[in-house]
Amino acid sequence: MDYQQKLAEKLTILNERGNGVLIRMNYIKKTCGDPKLRPSFLTDKAMESAIKYINKRFPNIDYRGNIVSQNLTSIQRQKSEVLSNTTSYYESFLDVIEFRDHVYELLNTIDACQCFFDITTNFDFTKNYLDLIITYTSVIITLSRIDDKKALVGMFNCAHEMTNGSSDPSYPRLGQMFLEYDHPWKKLTEEFGPHTKAVTTALLSLKMVYPRRNLPAEQWRSAQLLSLLSAPAAMLDSACCDTMACEYLSMETMERWIIIGFLLCHSSLNSNQASQELWKMGLRSGIYLTLTRDEVLNIHKVSEDLFDNIKGYNKRIADIKECREHVLVNGGAMHRERRHFLRGALKELCKVLEDEPGLLGPKALFVFMALSFSRDEILWLVRHSENMPKLKVPEDYIDNQLAELLYYMQKLRGLMRKYNNVVQRYHVQYLAQFDALVLNDTIQNMYVCPEEESVLMSSFVSTLSGLSVKQVDNKEEFDFRALRLDWLRLQAYTSVNKAPLPLKDYPDLAKVMNLTQFHTKMVDAVEEMLYETSELSIFCFYPRVFEKMFTQSSEEVTMKRYLMAFPLACAHFSQSGDPLCPEEVSVHLRLCVTFLEQIAKQTSTVVLEICAEQRNLCDQLLPKHCAETISAARYRKQKKQMPKKGEVQKEKPGAESLRKDRTVANNMDKLHLMLTELCSCYSLCGDFVVFDHIVVPTEFLISQLETRLSEIIVRMTNYNQTTQEITRPSDLLAGIRAYVANLHSLSCYINVDVTRLVKSVLLQQTQPLDSHGGQTITTLYTNWFLESLLRQASNSLIVHCPTLHCFMSQVTDTEPSFRAEEFSDISELQALAELIGAYGLKFLSENLMWHITSQVTELKKMVVENMDVLVQMKNNFDKPEEMVNLKKRLTGGENVLKRMTIIGVILSFRAMVQECLKDVTLSIYELASAAGLPCDIDPSLVAAIRSMQTDNTSPDEEHKLSRLLLVYIAVSLPLLALDPNSFYNREHGGHNNNIHCLARAINQLAAAMFTIQNKNIEQQLKEFLLLASSTLLQLGQNVERMEIKNRESIYLLLHMVGIVEESPFLSQDMLESCFPYVLLRNAYREVYKSFIVTLG
Repeated sequence: MDYQQKLAEKLTILNERGNGVLIRMNYIKKTCGDPKLRPSFLTDKAMESAIKYINKRFPNIDYRGNIVSQNLTSIQRQKSEVLSNTTSYYESFLDVIEFRDHVYELLNTIDACQCFFDITTNFDFTKNYLDLIITYTSVIITLSRIDDKKALVGMFNCAHEMTNGSSDPSYPRLGQMFLEYDHPWKKLTEEFGPHTKAVTTALLSLKMVYPRRNLPAEQWRSAQLLSLLSAPAAMLDSACCDTMACEYLSMETMERWIIIGFLLCHSSLNSNQASQELWKMGLRSGIYLTLTRDEVLNIHKVSEDLFDNIKGYNKRIADIKECREHVLVNGGAMHRERRHFLRGALKELCKVLEDEPGLLGPKALFVFMALSFSRDEILWLVRHSENMPKLKVPEDYIDNQLAELLYYMQKLRGLMRKYNNVVQRYHVQYLAQFDALVLNDTIQNMYVCPEEESVLMSSFVSTLSGLSVKQVDNKEEFDFRALRLDWLRLQAYTSVNKAPLPLKDYPDLAKVMNLTQFHTKMVDAVEEMLYETSELSIFCFYPRVFEKMFTQSSEEVTMKRYLMAFPLACAHFSQSGDPLCPEEVSVHLRLCVTFLEQIAKQTSTVVLEICAEQRNLCDQLLPKHCAETISAARYRKQKKQMPKKGEVQKEKPGAESLRKDRTVANNMDKLHLMLTELCSCYSLCGDFVVFDHIVVPTEFLISQLETRLSEIIVRMTNYNQTTQEITRPSDLLAGIRAYVANLHSLSCYINVDVTRLVKSVLLQQTQPLDSHGGQTITTLYTNWFLESLLRQASNSLIVHCPTLHCFMSQVTDTEPSFRAEEFSDISELQALAELIGAYGLKFLSENLMWHITSQVTELKKMVVENMDVLVQMKNNFDKPEEMVNLKKRLTGGENVLKRMTIIGVILSFRAMVQECLKDVTLSIYELASAAGLPCDIDPSLVAAIRSMQTDNTSPDEEHKLSRLLLVYIAVSLPLLALDPNSFYNREHGGHNNNIHCLARAINQLAAAMFTIQNKNIEQQLKEFLLLASSTLLQLGQNVERMEIKNRESIYLLLHMVGIVEESPFLSQDMLESCFPYVLLRNAYREVYKSFIVTLG
């Protein structure tokens, strides 16, 4: 008969089912209570009257009366939608009825069997029984807190009747249940009256366990709880006791059993002193108990409200008030001290087990006790922090060192997983060579052993005896779930009244089997044990508290090394779901990502502050700062008067390293200490899984550093569009090198790929925009060189110096905003090339080409305007009289030369930059140009001019325009002699108005245009040379006119600094054939006469 009751199976199934129903009820409560999640049909204004009517009349609602039809018309109109929307809620409430029926049946069966309960003997049977009672109570309490349950059920039944013509068959029972549980505690106490004896017996078995666990930290400390070092001689002894499972049983679970159990069966409180003492001890543990998720029970208030309506409970009410006062005064401090003790105890345990992982075998119980104790304290803190009572000392409910406790919990979990093989080997041998033998001896000593029990116990012995270490070495899968379920069955069989084999008469069997069960879990269910003792998914439902705790810990310098425990705790969230409520929404990855980003931000801030400090130190060593040192040395050498004593002497680089007292920490010391602390937290784990996402903490750091470093590099540029200020490329490069050098030191702390980080950041800086759409140094320097340097060069405020390979600012009355030579010499342009690379210079080149094409467009317009005159001049260039008349008709010659000079300046700058790119390696011309090598034909210019062509102009017309443009330039060259700035400057190797850049413009523009038109470049340039020589020779005949003043300087355009020297298509022989060399020689002599040559 007892075997057919299947008490063990029913308890197991109902507990699992009840937990799902409880989570479902909590989800409905949260959904209906949250304005953001509340079902739309409950907030619909059209439904307001129907909902009010249903709530008022529930459950006896008349769906057919005239008055009714007015109130329920909104449901009538949307009956199908209402039915589909409320069906899931209705069926969930039916699950409660079904669950309640099965619980009633099982509890009555257990009472009829007069089962024996003792947590120290039949642990699993007693635990399942008490869990079922608490789960059932929690379901009913949560159901009673759903304010909209009557509206949901009433709307469903209304829509069901309107659709099918009759009410749902289950509706009357459901309505009656809702009415019964309007006052849930009153109804529950009535229900459990018949079960008082069984429940009280089970609860009183805790009197040997709960008081021993519920001790203050002082007693834990004096007993050296959880210490492996307290008894060195016994370090290798197996940690075991008669009540193994009770040692790591959750305190919160026991308190829930005691408080709720004695509320349901309160009659024993007045009749049994032991019950009263246990109950009062539970009341002193805290103010709130968790029902499920973040749903809590105010134990003192609920108890007082219940007993207030029962006669003869005045003393119990006084006890409740006294216990509440005790909690308010002492509770926070007691739990604070416990957490303080556990931090030290877990740290010691971790250090010992890390050093000697072999101890995980014999001392596995210590690990699970430590995890369970810590989890209890964390859960207590979480639920009381969220619902903190008004206290004089709220600090007791704030723990800014919680990170350390979480960290060592994660460490212990990690050690158990890492050395699972060690734990398995130890316990497989223990089971086969000790437990099997002891169990066999125990069975042999029994004087009564019925057949069913004998079969079960014989199977235990045979299963354990067949184990061997080879199975562990061969990595065989172990599964002892059947054995543990059989032990639960055996407990049920032997715990009923008049059982043939009463378990209470054989305590040795219970001890051996409880010990054996623990050992089997160490072989095949370590993960299950870790979940049972250290699962922290509660944080998922207290996100505000969790974030607050993280913030408090992150403000403590000594806690920074433990911060990774917070995101790692988010990995527990996935364990909180239940198949009965798959749509339950939780915070998922958000919290984990938030924590990792915060840690990465703090770390990157410290890293970059150290880099900034080092950059400042490197900046002091730059050559530009040595002037003061040189000046001081010169003073000493000449024995001149030094600066007055009142003036503060500037410290030399390196002075910051001199210390009088090493104990005094400077800013860098503090930063390095903080960096060490923050980097230590990354050592907890390389990656972990949260909701099927693999999370790599260091990637968040890399991402933060990438973003911040990009911002810093752009900020270091110091570009001011208004004042046109910018950092010199060499200074910026030195700063970046200082940053990069210090970033590489980060890999000494944690395993991060700094090289990949730096490459990613610097490569982004070679593009116009970075990965976040922000401006880069490529864009800033391109804008500055175009808007500041080249614009002033176009206006002759800055001159191109071929001799010095740079641009130089002209001496003017006003102070220039910058000195061009400081930004355009070889070292600066090499630094620029290294900073923005080939890609950046390509972007710069494209912008330069855009400016050139805009000038070419204007030049073509001017050629079109003067086309007739230019055609005649081309045909009559050897007729001086005709040319004189035609020149008078030609307009805009100065403008043509000005625009060509601008093109020449741009191309000269581009050539200088290209030369500095030779060290950077990327059809043949494009490859060579991209690598910084010179080309006869500029591919970028060819591409830019080709893009200007439209379908409206034929190739012949384009060719004609190109030839006439060269004519236009050639006949306009004499006009340059009128400009006083056209004088050739030997020091600069060019003209003061940059007209020497015309040569590059003419050669490259002609080569590009005729390449596109597939014409002979050399032939076209010969024609230009002939025409230019003719017009310049005519310049020499005007002896008395103004043109003669700078004639020689203009002649030089044709030779060394000029068109022939620059062109790969023209030669000196060609020049000699059309322009006498004697004129060039005389021009050189005249130009160089004004310079004084000094020797020595």
